[in-house]
Amino acid sequence: MAIAVALVLIVLGSVVFHWVTPWWITPLASNWQAMDDTLTITVVITGIFFVVINLFVAYTLWRYRHRPGSRAAYEPENHKLERWLIGITSVGIIALLAPGLWVYADYVRPPSDALVLEVVGQQWQWRYRFPGADGKLGGSDARFVTGANPLGIDPDDSAGQDDVLVEGNEVHLPLNRPVKVLLRSHDALHDFFVPQFRARMNIVPGMVSGFWFTPTKAGRFEAMCAQLCGVGHPDMRGYVVVDEAPVFSAWLQDQPRFVQTMAPPVAAAGSDAFAERGRVLAQNKGCAVCHTVDGGPGVGPTWKGLFGKTENLDDGTTAVVDEKFLRDFIRNPQARSIKGFPPVMPRIELSDEELDALVAHIKSHGNPQR
Repeated sequence: MAIAVALVLIVLGSVVFHWVTPWWITPLASNWQAMDDTLTITVVITGIFFVVINLFVAYTLWRYRHRPGSRAAYEPENHKLERWLIGITSVGIIALLAPGLWVYADYVRPPSDALVLEVVGQQWQWRYRFPGADGKLGGSDARFVTGANPLGIDPDDSAGQDDVLVEGNEVHLPLNRPVKVLLRSHDALHDFFVPQFRARMNIVPGMVSGFWFTPTKAGRFEAMCAQLCGVGHPDMRGYVVVDEAPVFSAWLQDQPRFVQTMAPPVAAAGSDAFAERGRVLAQNKGCAVCHTVDGGPGVGPTWKGLFGKTENLDDGTTAVVDEKFLRDFIRNPQARSIKGFPPVMPRIELSDEELDALVAHIKSHGNPQR
């Protein structure tokens, strides 16, 4: 009897809690009201089953409780009951699955006039690409990935020369225009998710996945990775800014084309232009995700004031962060570890020139006395 009473109280408490303090999803900012409707259907059906099953169990515990002198009847089969249970559960499962399959079929079938946006996930940042004036994205492959070409765009594909590349974790989209999102990963499993758009999709290495949506509200919305992808997963965030069409067009014109990024300015080591090249390299290689330049906390030590600083190492020794320390650490980050930071930095393949540029960029944020 105590269990039956407890089940009834759990059901009553759950229903009252839902109505008194209901949970809310983020405001919708796309065309996918059908996603919310599907979620509502799921909550209603599972809620009904939760209430009915628990009350039924409570009733049977009370109705067939043990009584002195009574004996339960043995009934190994009840075909009528089985038919009812099969019918009810089948209807419930169909009601749960059918709307979701219907919505998903539309979710991965973009309209022909949709704007194409490529999203590339890499530990632990987002990169974006739009087609150029020809309306086509150039081909890409992992073998083309370099520090200057982090998206792996085929340099011999004429369709990719005018592709628009977006540096940083913020991308802009036009208001009320369908957007076809193509998703790739350079390393681990990721998931591009913007809650207000109800839009998300797993990004599997070696595959191109996709979906589409239409932004219906202007604003700045946070994008995040919804799959655990490593120690820097919580920092794998970005922003999607939805603009009026003229504002978006102006922003798009200001972004670099692929052909421009493949011709970096030539500069002598130690110059400001060389450090700027290192800044772009740090962004492309994902260094900026773990290392801040403003003194803020991160997965790794901040680069502000790092050069010339004496750091404590995990082995109990100390070391001055000079050019040799930086070069050795970047080449083999697992050999030594700075105390207070996890030894999770991956080894990054860099040419000598790229390494010089990255060190120059770190030095530019270091101790001005050195």
